[in-house]
Amino acid sequence: MKKCILFAISLTFIITSCKQTQIYSHSTNVEKKETLSNMIDWQMKPNSSLDSLLTKYTPFKLTTDVSKLSDNEKKMIPILIEVSQIMDDIFWYQAFGDKQAFLEGLKSKKQKAFGLVNYGPWDRLGSNAPWLEHAGIKPLGANYYPTDMTKEEFEKADLVGKDDLYTLVRRDEKGKLTAVPYHIQFEKEHKRTSELLLQAADLAEDESLKKYLTKRAAAFLNDQYQESDMAWLDMKTNRLDFVVGPIETYEDQLYGYKAAHEAYVLVKDMEWSKRLEKYAAFLPDLQKGLPVPQEYKAETPGSDTELNAYDVVYYAGDCNSGSKTIAINLPNDEEVQLAKGTRRLQLKNAMKAKFEKILIPIADELIDPSQRRHITFDAFFSNTMFHEVAHGLGIKNTINGKGPVRRALKNFASALEEGKADMLGLYMIKQLHQQGEIEGDLKDYYVTFMAGIFRSVRFGASSAHGKANMIRFNFFDKMGAFSRDESTGKYTVNFERFEEAMDALSSKILTLQGDGDYKGVGRLVNDMANIGPQLQADLDMLSRNGIPVDIIFEQGVEVLGL
Repeated sequence: MKKCILFAISLTFIITSCKQTQIYSHSTNVEKKETLSNMIDWQMKPNSSLDSLLTKYTPFKLTTDVSKLSDNEKKMIPILIEVSQIMDDIFWYQAFGDKQAFLEGLKSKKQKAFGLVNYGPWDRLGSNAPWLEHAGIKPLGANYYPTDMTKEEFEKADLVGKDDLYTLVRRDEKGKLTAVPYHIQFEKEHKRTSELLLQAADLAEDESLKKYLTKRAAAFLNDQYQESDMAWLDMKTNRLDFVVGPIETYEDQLYGYKAAHEAYVLVKDMEWSKRLEKYAAFLPDLQKGLPVPQEYKAETPGSDTELNAYDVVYYAGDCNSGSKTIAINLPNDEEVQLAKGTRRLQLKNAMKAKFEKILIPIADELIDPSQRRHITFDAFFSNTMFHEVAHGLGIKNTINGKGPVRRALKNFASALEEGKADMLGLYMIKQLHQQGEIEGDLKDYYVTFMAGIFRSVRFGASSAHGKANMIRFNFFDKMGAFSRDESTGKYTVNFERFEEAMDALSSKILTLQGDGDYKGVGRLVNDMANIGPQLQADLDMLSRNGIPVDIIFEQGVEVLGL
Protein backbone atom coordinates (compact mmCIF):
# COMPACT_ATOMS: atom_id res chain seq x y z
CA MET A 1 0.00 0.00 0.00
CA LYS A 2 2.82 2.39 0.90
CA LYS A 3 4.44 1.93 -2.52
CA CYS A 4 1.17 2.72 -4.26
CA ILE A 5 0.70 5.93 -2.26
CA LEU A 6 4.28 7.03 -2.92
CA PHE A 7 3.98 6.32 -6.61
CA ALA A 8 0.76 8.30 -6.85
CA ILE A 9 2.41 11.26 -5.15
CA SER A 10 5.40 11.00 -7.45
CA LEU A 11 3.12 11.11 -10.49
CA THR A 12 1.51 14.24 -9.06
CA PHE A 13 4.97 15.83 -8.96
CA ILE A 14 5.58 14.87 -12.58
CA ILE A 15 2.33 16.47 -13.72
CA THR A 16 3.11 19.61 -11.70
CA SER A 17 6.63 19.85 -13.10
CA CYS A 18 5.32 20.04 -16.65
CA LYS A 19 3.47 23.24 -15.76
CA GLN A 20 6.53 25.01 -14.44
CA THR A 21 8.74 27.36 -16.42
CA GLN A 22 11.84 25.87 -17.99
CA ILE A 23 15.13 27.56 -17.15
CA TYR A 24 17.43 28.69 -19.93
CA SER A 25 20.71 30.55 -19.84
CA HIS A 26 20.24 34.27 -20.34
CA SER A 27 23.91 35.06 -20.79
CA THR A 28 25.09 35.20 -24.38
CA ASN A 29 28.55 34.20 -23.17
CA VAL A 30 27.46 30.81 -21.91
CA GLU A 31 28.03 27.96 -24.31
CA LYS A 32 25.31 25.29 -24.31
CA LYS A 33 27.82 22.45 -24.42
CA GLU A 34 28.98 23.31 -20.89
CA THR A 35 25.72 22.31 -19.18
CA LEU A 36 25.63 18.84 -17.68
CA SER A 37 22.41 17.83 -19.42
CA ASN A 38 23.97 18.25 -22.84
CA MET A 39 27.02 16.17 -21.96
CA ILE A 40 25.19 12.98 -21.01
CA ASP A 41 23.48 10.41 -23.23
CA TRP A 42 19.96 10.00 -21.84
CA GLN A 43 19.20 6.90 -23.94
CA MET A 44 19.71 4.60 -20.99
CA LYS A 45 18.39 1.49 -19.31
CA PRO A 46 16.47 1.70 -16.02
CA ASN A 47 18.33 0.80 -12.87
CA SER A 48 17.29 -2.70 -11.86
CA SER A 49 16.72 -1.65 -8.23
CA LEU A 50 14.53 1.37 -8.99
CA ASP A 51 11.61 -0.04 -6.98
CA SER A 52 13.79 -0.31 -3.87
CA LEU A 53 15.17 3.18 -4.47
CA LEU A 54 11.65 4.62 -4.53
CA THR A 55 10.81 2.95 -1.22
CA LYS A 56 13.56 4.96 0.47
CA TYR A 57 10.91 7.67 0.79
CA THR A 58 7.62 7.63 2.67
CA PRO A 59 4.87 10.13 1.82
CA PHE A 60 3.71 12.97 4.05
CA LYS A 61 1.08 15.62 3.41
CA LEU A 62 2.14 19.20 4.16
CA THR A 63 -0.82 21.05 5.60
CA THR A 64 -1.88 23.35 8.41
CA ASP A 65 -5.04 24.81 9.94
CA VAL A 66 -5.79 27.49 7.33
CA SER A 67 -8.88 28.61 9.29
CA LYS A 68 -6.52 30.59 11.53
CA LEU A 69 -5.36 32.67 8.56
CA SER A 70 -6.90 35.93 7.40
CA ASP A 71 -8.38 36.25 3.91
CA ASN A 72 -5.32 38.16 2.74
CA GLU A 73 -2.97 35.54 4.14
CA LYS A 74 -4.91 32.85 2.29
CA LYS A 75 -4.48 34.87 -0.92
CA MET A 76 -0.74 35.27 -0.29
CA ILE A 77 0.05 31.57 -0.03
CA PRO A 78 -0.63 30.70 -3.71
CA ILE A 79 1.59 33.62 -4.74
CA LEU A 80 4.39 32.42 -2.49
CA ILE A 81 4.02 28.90 -3.88
CA GLU A 82 4.35 30.26 -7.43
CA VAL A 83 7.59 31.96 -6.41
CA SER A 84 8.73 28.68 -4.85
CA GLN A 85 8.18 26.86 -8.13
CA ILE A 86 10.44 29.37 -9.87
CA MET A 87 13.12 28.69 -7.22
CA ASP A 88 12.69 24.98 -7.90
CA ASP A 89 13.35 25.36 -11.61
CA ILE A 90 16.39 27.55 -11.03
CA PHE A 91 17.81 24.96 -8.64
CA TRP A 92 17.35 22.29 -11.31
CA TYR A 93 19.64 24.32 -13.55
CA GLN A 94 22.20 24.90 -10.79
CA ALA A 95 22.25 21.27 -9.69
CA PHE A 96 22.08 19.64 -13.07
CA GLY A 97 21.14 21.61 -16.18
CA ASP A 98 18.17 21.28 -18.50
CA LYS A 99 15.32 19.78 -16.45
CA GLN A 100 12.89 19.35 -19.31
CA ALA A 101 15.40 17.60 -21.59
CA PHE A 102 16.31 15.27 -18.75
CA LEU A 103 12.71 14.28 -18.02
CA GLU A 104 11.90 13.81 -21.70
CA GLY A 105 14.89 11.48 -22.03
CA LEU A 106 13.57 9.11 -19.35
CA LYS A 107 11.51 6.15 -20.47
CA SER A 108 9.31 5.24 -17.52
CA LYS A 109 7.12 6.99 -14.97
CA LYS A 110 9.20 5.47 -12.17
CA GLN A 111 12.37 6.93 -13.63
CA LYS A 112 10.73 10.34 -13.82
CA ALA A 113 9.45 10.03 -10.26
CA PHE A 114 12.90 9.24 -8.89
CA GLY A 115 14.54 11.84 -11.13
CA LEU A 116 12.28 14.54 -9.69
CA VAL A 117 13.12 13.53 -6.11
CA ASN A 118 16.85 13.74 -6.83
CA TYR A 119 16.92 16.68 -9.25
CA GLY A 120 18.91 14.61 -11.71
CA PRO A 121 20.46 11.19 -12.28
CA TRP A 122 22.33 10.88 -8.97
CA ASP A 123 20.91 9.27 -5.83
CA ARG A 124 21.16 11.92 -3.13
CA LEU A 125 20.48 9.40 -0.36
CA GLY A 126 23.02 7.01 -1.84
CA SER A 127 26.21 9.10 -1.72
CA ASN A 128 25.29 10.62 -5.09
CA ALA A 129 25.83 7.35 -6.92
CA PRO A 130 24.38 7.40 -10.45
CA TRP A 131 21.08 5.53 -10.63
CA LEU A 132 20.95 5.70 -14.42
CA GLU A 133 23.47 4.20 -16.80
CA HIS A 134 25.84 6.62 -18.56
CA ALA A 135 25.22 9.32 -15.92
CA GLY A 136 28.79 9.15 -14.69
CA ILE A 137 30.07 10.65 -11.45
CA LYS A 138 28.30 13.79 -10.28
CA PRO A 139 30.60 16.82 -10.70
CA LEU A 140 31.56 18.24 -7.33
CA GLY A 141 30.76 21.71 -8.60
CA ALA A 142 27.35 20.63 -9.91
CA ASN A 143 26.42 23.07 -12.71
CA TYR A 144 27.97 26.11 -11.05
CA TYR A 145 31.23 25.72 -12.97
CA PRO A 146 32.24 24.41 -16.41
CA THR A 147 32.57 20.64 -16.16
CA ASP A 148 35.98 20.77 -17.86
CA MET A 149 37.35 23.35 -15.41
CA THR A 150 40.20 22.28 -13.14
CA LYS A 151 40.81 23.61 -9.65
CA GLU A 152 44.20 24.89 -10.79
CA GLU A 153 42.58 26.87 -13.60
CA PHE A 154 40.01 28.36 -11.26
CA GLU A 155 42.52 29.33 -8.59
CA LYS A 156 44.88 30.96 -11.10
CA ALA A 157 42.11 32.89 -12.83
CA ASP A 158 42.22 36.65 -12.13
CA LEU A 159 38.46 36.92 -12.19
CA VAL A 160 36.38 39.32 -10.11
CA GLY A 161 33.41 37.58 -8.48
CA LYS A 162 34.54 34.03 -9.16
CA ASP A 163 34.08 33.07 -5.49
CA ASP A 164 30.97 35.18 -4.95
CA LEU A 165 27.88 33.46 -3.58
CA TYR A 166 25.70 34.74 -6.39
CA THR A 167 27.61 34.02 -9.60
CA LEU A 168 27.96 31.10 -11.97
CA VAL A 169 31.36 30.46 -13.52
CA ARG A 170 31.20 29.97 -17.28
CA ARG A 171 33.44 30.30 -20.34
CA ASP A 172 33.27 33.25 -22.70
CA GLU A 173 33.46 32.99 -26.49
CA LYS A 174 37.25 32.67 -26.26
CA GLY A 175 37.07 29.87 -23.72
CA LYS A 176 38.19 31.96 -20.76
CA LEU A 177 36.46 31.74 -17.41
CA THR A 178 33.91 34.43 -16.67
CA ALA A 179 31.62 35.07 -13.69
CA VAL A 180 27.94 35.60 -14.51
CA PRO A 181 25.81 37.15 -11.72
CA TYR A 182 22.61 35.34 -10.84
CA HIS A 183 20.41 38.34 -11.60
CA ILE A 184 21.76 38.26 -15.16
CA GLN A 185 21.90 34.48 -15.60
CA PHE A 186 18.32 34.15 -14.35
CA GLU A 187 17.08 37.60 -15.38
CA LYS A 188 13.64 36.49 -16.56
CA GLU A 189 12.98 34.33 -13.50
CA HIS A 190 14.28 36.88 -10.99
CA LYS A 191 12.15 39.64 -12.52
CA ARG A 192 9.04 37.47 -12.28
CA THR A 193 9.97 36.58 -8.70
CA SER A 194 10.32 40.25 -7.82
CA GLU A 195 6.90 41.04 -9.32
CA LEU A 196 5.23 38.25 -7.36
CA LEU A 197 6.88 39.25 -4.09
CA LEU A 198 5.57 42.78 -4.53
CA GLN A 199 2.08 41.35 -5.12
CA ALA A 200 2.38 39.41 -1.88
CA ALA A 201 3.68 42.51 -0.08
CA ASP A 202 0.56 44.43 -1.16
CA LEU A 203 -1.57 41.79 0.56
CA ALA A 204 0.56 41.59 3.73
CA GLU A 205 -1.21 42.99 6.79
CA ASP A 206 1.85 42.74 9.02
CA GLU A 207 4.04 45.78 8.32
CA SER A 208 7.31 43.98 9.03
CA LEU A 209 6.39 41.18 6.60
CA LYS A 210 5.42 43.78 3.98
CA LYS A 211 8.81 45.47 4.42
CA TYR A 212 10.72 42.19 4.13
CA LEU A 213 8.89 41.05 0.97
CA THR A 214 9.45 44.46 -0.62
CA LYS A 215 13.18 44.44 0.12
CA ARG A 216 13.52 40.80 -0.96
CA ALA A 217 11.83 41.71 -4.24
CA ALA A 218 14.51 44.36 -4.82
CA ALA A 219 17.32 41.94 -3.87
CA PHE A 220 16.44 39.55 -6.69
CA LEU A 221 17.16 42.33 -9.20
CA ASN A 222 20.72 43.05 -8.05
CA ASP A 223 21.87 40.09 -5.90
CA GLN A 224 22.19 42.34 -2.84
CA TYR A 225 20.42 40.34 -0.12
CA GLN A 226 21.87 41.74 3.10
CA GLU A 227 19.30 44.50 3.61
CA SER A 228 16.41 42.07 3.16
CA ASP A 229 18.11 39.63 5.56
CA MET A 230 18.10 42.40 8.16
CA ALA A 231 14.42 43.08 7.47
CA TRP A 232 13.65 39.38 7.82
CA LEU A 233 15.19 39.36 11.30
CA ASP A 234 13.11 42.39 12.26
CA MET A 235 9.87 40.44 11.76
CA LYS A 236 8.31 39.48 15.10
CA THR A 237 4.52 39.48 14.80
CA ASN A 238 4.04 37.89 11.35
CA ARG A 239 1.99 34.68 11.10
CA LEU A 240 3.20 33.86 7.57
CA ASP A 241 6.90 33.52 6.81
CA PHE A 242 8.72 32.96 3.54
CA VAL A 243 12.34 31.84 3.27
CA VAL A 244 13.33 32.37 -0.36
CA GLY A 245 16.38 32.99 -2.52
CA PRO A 246 19.87 31.67 -3.15
CA ILE A 247 20.85 30.61 0.37
CA GLU A 248 22.78 27.42 1.23
CA THR A 249 26.05 26.31 -0.38
CA TYR A 250 25.83 22.54 0.18
CA GLU A 251 25.30 21.78 -3.53
CA ASP A 252 28.71 23.25 -4.39
CA GLN A 253 30.98 20.50 -3.09
CA LEU A 254 33.92 21.77 -5.12
CA TYR A 255 34.46 24.96 -3.11
CA GLY A 256 31.30 25.59 -1.13
CA TYR A 257 31.10 29.10 -2.61
CA LYS A 258 27.88 29.07 -4.63
CA ALA A 259 24.43 29.55 -3.11
CA ALA A 260 21.51 27.40 -4.25
CA HIS A 261 17.97 28.65 -4.84
CA GLU A 262 15.26 27.34 -2.53
CA ALA A 263 12.04 28.32 -0.77
CA TYR A 264 9.92 27.40 2.25
CA VAL A 265 6.35 28.65 2.74
CA LEU A 266 5.71 28.69 6.48
CA VAL A 267 2.86 29.27 8.94
CA LYS A 268 4.04 30.19 12.43
CA ASP A 269 2.78 28.25 15.44
CA MET A 270 2.34 31.23 17.75
CA GLU A 271 1.91 29.18 20.94
CA TRP A 272 4.97 26.96 20.42
CA SER A 273 7.05 29.98 19.39
CA LYS A 274 6.15 31.71 22.65
CA ARG A 275 7.46 28.71 24.58
CA LEU A 276 10.80 28.79 22.76
CA GLU A 277 11.63 32.49 22.85
CA LYS A 278 13.46 32.41 26.20
CA TYR A 279 16.34 30.16 25.11
CA ALA A 280 18.13 32.62 22.83
CA ALA A 281 18.90 34.87 25.81
CA PHE A 282 21.29 32.23 27.19
CA LEU A 283 23.66 32.33 24.20
CA PRO A 284 26.19 34.91 25.52
CA ASP A 285 26.73 33.03 28.80
CA LEU A 286 26.91 29.68 27.03
CA GLN A 287 29.52 31.11 24.66
CA LYS A 288 31.74 31.91 27.64
CA GLY A 289 31.63 28.31 28.86
CA LEU A 290 32.71 26.61 25.62
CA PRO A 291 35.46 24.00 26.20
CA VAL A 292 38.20 25.90 24.30
CA PRO A 293 40.72 28.67 25.08
CA GLN A 294 39.38 32.22 25.18
CA GLU A 295 40.60 33.23 21.73
CA TYR A 296 38.32 30.59 20.14
CA LYS A 297 35.21 32.07 21.77
CA ALA A 298 36.01 35.79 21.74
CA GLU A 299 33.11 36.76 19.50
CA THR A 300 29.78 37.67 21.05
CA PRO A 301 26.68 35.98 19.62
CA GLY A 302 24.11 38.37 18.15
CA SER A 303 21.59 39.60 20.69
CA ASP A 304 18.60 39.39 18.36
CA THR A 305 18.62 35.60 17.98
CA GLU A 306 15.11 34.21 17.83
CA LEU A 307 13.45 30.77 18.03
CA ASN A 308 10.13 29.98 16.36
CA ALA A 309 8.08 26.90 15.48
CA TYR A 310 6.23 26.53 12.19
CA ASP A 311 4.11 24.31 10.02
CA VAL A 312 5.84 24.20 6.66
CA VAL A 313 3.39 23.98 3.76
CA TYR A 314 5.72 24.04 0.75
CA TYR A 315 9.33 23.08 0.01
CA ALA A 316 11.14 23.91 -3.24
CA GLY A 317 14.64 23.78 -4.67
CA ASP A 318 17.67 22.89 -2.60
CA CYS A 319 15.76 22.12 0.61
CA ASN A 320 13.49 19.71 -1.30
CA SER A 321 16.33 17.66 -2.80
CA GLY A 322 17.20 14.36 -1.17
CA SER A 323 16.90 14.54 2.62
CA LYS A 324 14.38 17.14 3.77
CA THR A 325 15.29 19.91 6.17
CA ILE A 326 13.38 19.94 9.48
CA ALA A 327 14.99 23.04 11.02
CA ILE A 328 16.56 26.20 9.63
CA ASN A 329 19.18 28.62 10.94
CA LEU A 330 19.44 31.85 8.93
CA PRO A 331 20.75 34.20 7.64
CA ASN A 332 24.15 32.77 6.71
CA ASP A 333 25.73 36.21 6.23
CA GLU A 334 28.39 36.48 8.96
CA GLU A 335 28.05 40.27 9.15
CA VAL A 336 24.31 40.00 9.71
CA GLN A 337 24.80 37.26 12.31
CA LEU A 338 27.26 39.33 14.33
CA ALA A 339 25.13 42.46 14.06
CA LYS A 340 21.67 41.03 14.67
CA GLY A 341 21.91 37.31 15.33
CA THR A 342 19.83 34.71 13.53
CA ARG A 343 16.41 33.14 13.48
CA ARG A 344 16.01 29.44 14.16
CA LEU A 345 12.95 27.92 12.55
CA GLN A 346 11.69 24.56 13.80
CA LEU A 347 9.51 22.86 11.17
CA LYS A 348 7.29 21.06 13.62
CA ASN A 349 5.01 19.11 11.27
CA ALA A 350 7.89 17.77 9.16
CA MET A 351 9.84 16.99 12.32
CA LYS A 352 6.93 15.00 13.73
CA ALA A 353 6.69 13.01 10.50
CA LYS A 354 10.35 11.98 10.63
CA PHE A 355 10.11 11.08 14.32
CA GLU A 356 7.06 8.84 13.95
CA LYS A 357 7.73 7.32 10.53
CA ILE A 358 11.50 6.85 10.76
CA LEU A 359 13.15 7.44 14.15
CA ILE A 360 10.84 5.27 16.25
CA PRO A 361 11.15 2.24 13.91
CA ILE A 362 14.95 2.67 13.84
CA ALA A 363 15.09 2.79 17.64
CA ASP A 364 13.03 -0.39 17.87
CA GLU A 365 15.60 -2.15 15.70
CA LEU A 366 18.90 -0.74 16.98
CA ILE A 367 18.55 0.70 20.50
CA ASP A 368 18.82 -1.67 23.46
CA PRO A 369 15.41 -2.32 25.09
CA SER A 370 16.77 -1.05 28.44
CA GLN A 371 17.21 2.43 26.93
CA ARG A 372 14.34 2.58 24.45
CA ARG A 373 12.12 4.46 26.90
CA HIS A 374 14.49 7.40 26.48
CA ILE A 375 13.39 7.95 22.87
CA THR A 376 10.95 10.89 23.04
CA PHE A 377 9.63 13.53 20.63
CA ASP A 378 10.42 16.32 23.10
CA ALA A 379 14.07 15.22 23.13
CA PHE A 380 14.12 14.91 19.32
CA PHE A 381 12.59 18.37 18.96
CA SER A 382 15.07 19.86 21.45
CA ASN A 383 18.10 18.17 19.90
CA THR A 384 17.09 19.52 16.50
CA MET A 385 16.29 22.97 17.84
CA PHE A 386 19.51 23.39 19.82
CA HIS A 387 21.52 22.15 16.85
CA GLU A 388 20.25 25.21 15.01
CA VAL A 389 20.77 27.52 17.99
CA ALA A 390 24.34 26.25 18.35
CA HIS A 391 25.27 27.58 14.92
CA GLY A 392 25.41 30.94 16.71
CA LEU A 393 28.11 29.75 19.13
CA GLY A 394 31.83 29.61 18.45
CA ILE A 395 33.37 32.05 15.99
CA LYS A 396 32.69 33.08 12.40
CA ASN A 397 36.17 34.45 11.69
CA THR A 398 39.54 32.71 12.08
CA ILE A 399 41.87 33.90 14.84
CA ASN A 400 44.99 34.06 12.63
CA GLY A 401 44.03 36.37 9.78
CA LYS A 402 42.73 33.73 7.36
CA GLY A 403 39.39 35.50 7.10
CA PRO A 404 35.93 34.01 7.63
CA VAL A 405 35.87 30.34 8.63
CA ARG A 406 33.64 29.56 5.65
CA ARG A 407 36.22 30.81 3.17
CA ALA A 408 39.24 29.37 4.97
CA LEU A 409 37.79 25.85 5.09
CA LYS A 410 36.25 25.99 1.58
CA ASN A 411 34.50 22.73 0.64
CA PHE A 412 34.93 21.35 4.19
CA ALA A 413 33.32 24.35 5.88
CA SER A 414 29.72 23.14 5.76
CA ALA A 415 30.49 19.65 7.09
CA LEU A 416 32.52 20.98 10.00
CA GLU A 417 29.90 23.62 10.82
CA GLU A 418 27.17 20.95 10.94
CA GLY A 419 29.37 18.84 13.22
CA LYS A 420 29.94 21.85 15.47
CA ALA A 421 26.21 22.52 15.73
CA ASP A 422 25.53 18.90 16.69
CA MET A 423 28.07 18.95 19.48
CA LEU A 424 27.34 22.40 20.83
CA GLY A 425 23.61 21.68 20.69
CA LEU A 426 24.21 18.85 23.14
CA TYR A 427 26.47 21.13 25.19
CA MET A 428 23.64 23.66 25.43
CA ILE A 429 21.15 21.02 26.50
CA LYS A 430 23.48 19.78 29.23
CA GLN A 431 24.15 23.29 30.54
CA LEU A 432 20.50 24.41 30.46
CA HIS A 433 19.39 21.15 32.06
CA GLN A 434 21.82 21.74 34.93
CA GLN A 435 20.36 25.25 35.33
CA GLY A 436 16.83 23.86 35.47
CA GLU A 437 15.79 25.54 32.22
CA ILE A 438 15.09 22.22 30.45
CA GLU A 439 12.91 19.52 31.93
CA GLY A 440 13.05 15.76 31.63
CA ASP A 441 15.75 13.13 32.00
CA LEU A 442 19.06 14.16 30.41
CA LYS A 443 19.42 10.56 29.23
CA ASP A 444 16.41 11.11 26.94
CA TYR A 445 18.39 13.66 24.95
CA TYR A 446 21.49 11.46 24.67
CA VAL A 447 19.73 8.24 23.64
CA THR A 448 17.45 10.07 21.21
CA PHE A 449 20.53 11.76 19.79
CA MET A 450 22.18 8.35 19.32
CA ALA A 451 19.14 7.02 17.49
CA GLY A 452 19.18 10.20 15.42
CA ILE A 453 22.69 9.39 14.21
CA PHE A 454 21.42 6.17 12.64
CA ARG A 455 18.60 8.10 10.99
CA SER A 456 20.91 10.76 9.60
CA VAL A 457 23.79 8.58 8.38
CA ARG A 458 21.36 6.85 6.04
CA PHE A 459 21.37 10.07 3.98
CA GLY A 460 24.84 9.02 2.81
CA ALA A 461 28.28 10.41 3.45
CA SER A 462 28.36 12.72 0.41
CA SER A 463 26.47 15.65 1.95
CA ALA A 464 27.72 18.06 4.61
CA HIS A 465 25.29 16.61 7.13
CA GLY A 466 26.30 13.07 6.15
CA LYS A 467 30.00 13.77 6.68
CA ALA A 468 29.26 15.39 10.04
CA ASN A 469 27.24 12.39 11.16
CA MET A 470 29.92 9.89 10.21
CA ILE A 471 32.69 11.89 11.90
CA ARG A 472 30.60 11.98 15.06
CA PHE A 473 29.70 8.29 14.97
CA ASN A 474 33.31 7.17 14.47
CA PHE A 475 34.71 9.65 16.99
CA PHE A 476 32.19 8.55 19.62
CA ASP A 477 32.89 4.90 18.81
CA LYS A 478 36.61 5.36 19.42
CA MET A 479 35.92 7.08 22.75
CA GLY A 480 33.57 4.33 23.92
CA ALA A 481 30.51 6.58 24.03
CA PHE A 482 28.37 3.61 23.04
CA SER A 483 28.68 -0.14 22.68
CA ARG A 484 27.10 -2.74 20.40
CA ASP A 485 25.93 -6.13 21.66
CA GLU A 486 27.21 -8.68 19.13
CA SER A 487 24.48 -11.19 19.96
CA THR A 488 21.53 -8.83 19.60
CA GLY A 489 22.92 -6.09 17.34
CA LYS A 490 21.56 -3.45 19.75
CA TYR A 491 23.41 -0.29 20.79
CA THR A 492 23.70 1.07 24.34
CA VAL A 493 24.85 4.57 25.31
CA ASN A 494 27.60 4.87 27.92
CA PHE A 495 26.47 8.18 29.43
CA GLU A 496 29.71 9.20 31.15
CA ARG A 497 31.89 8.54 28.12
CA PHE A 498 29.22 10.08 25.89
CA GLU A 499 29.68 13.42 27.66
CA GLU A 500 33.47 13.11 27.48
CA ALA A 501 33.25 12.52 23.73
CA MET A 502 30.93 15.55 23.38
CA ASP A 503 33.48 17.86 24.97
CA ALA A 504 36.45 16.39 23.11
CA LEU A 505 34.88 16.62 19.67
CA SER A 506 33.53 20.12 20.42
CA SER A 507 37.02 21.31 21.32
CA LYS A 508 38.56 19.73 18.24
CA ILE A 509 36.03 21.26 15.84
CA LEU A 510 36.14 24.74 17.37
CA THR A 511 39.94 24.74 17.23
CA LEU A 512 40.01 23.63 13.58
CA GLN A 513 37.53 26.38 12.72
CA GLY A 514 39.38 29.08 14.63
CA ASP A 515 42.68 28.11 13.04
CA GLY A 516 41.15 27.89 9.58
CA ASP A 517 43.04 24.59 9.37
CA TYR A 518 41.99 23.32 5.94
CA LYS A 519 44.48 20.43 5.90
CA GLY A 520 43.54 19.40 9.44
CA VAL A 521 39.86 19.26 8.57
CA GLY A 522 40.74 17.29 5.45
CA ARG A 523 42.51 14.69 7.57
CA LEU A 524 39.51 14.49 9.92
CA VAL A 525 37.13 13.98 7.01
CA ASN A 526 39.37 11.38 5.33
CA ASP A 527 39.87 9.45 8.57
CA MET A 528 36.36 9.52 9.99
CA ALA A 529 33.75 10.54 7.40
CA ASN A 530 33.19 6.98 6.26
CA ILE A 531 30.74 4.18 6.93
CA GLY A 532 32.38 1.02 8.29
CA PRO A 533 31.25 -2.51 7.36
CA GLN A 534 29.40 -3.19 10.66
CA LEU A 535 27.45 0.04 10.53
CA GLN A 536 26.68 -0.52 6.86
CA ALA A 537 25.31 -3.97 7.68
CA ASP A 538 23.05 -2.45 10.34
CA LEU A 539 21.83 0.22 7.91
CA ASP A 540 21.18 -2.41 5.26
CA MET A 541 19.08 -4.31 7.79
CA LEU A 542 16.92 -1.21 8.32
CA SER A 543 16.29 -1.02 4.59
CA ARG A 544 15.45 -4.72 4.32
CA ASN A 545 12.92 -4.25 7.11
CA GLY A 546 11.18 -1.54 5.10
CA ILE A 547 12.13 1.47 7.24
CA PRO A 548 12.18 4.52 4.95
CA VAL A 549 15.18 6.81 4.80
CA ASP A 550 13.29 10.07 4.38
CA ILE A 551 9.97 11.69 3.53
CA ILE A 552 8.50 12.97 0.29
CA PHE A 553 5.82 15.62 0.21
CA GLU A 554 2.33 15.93 -1.11
CA GLN A 555 2.04 19.70 -1.17
CA GLY A 556 0.46 22.67 -2.87
CA VAL A 557 -2.63 24.85 -3.04
CA GLU A 558 -5.05 21.94 -3.47
CA VAL A 559 -3.58 20.05 -0.52
CA LEU A 560 -4.16 23.13 1.64
CA GLY A 561 -7.71 23.49 0.42
CA LEU A 562 -7.03 26.95 -0.99
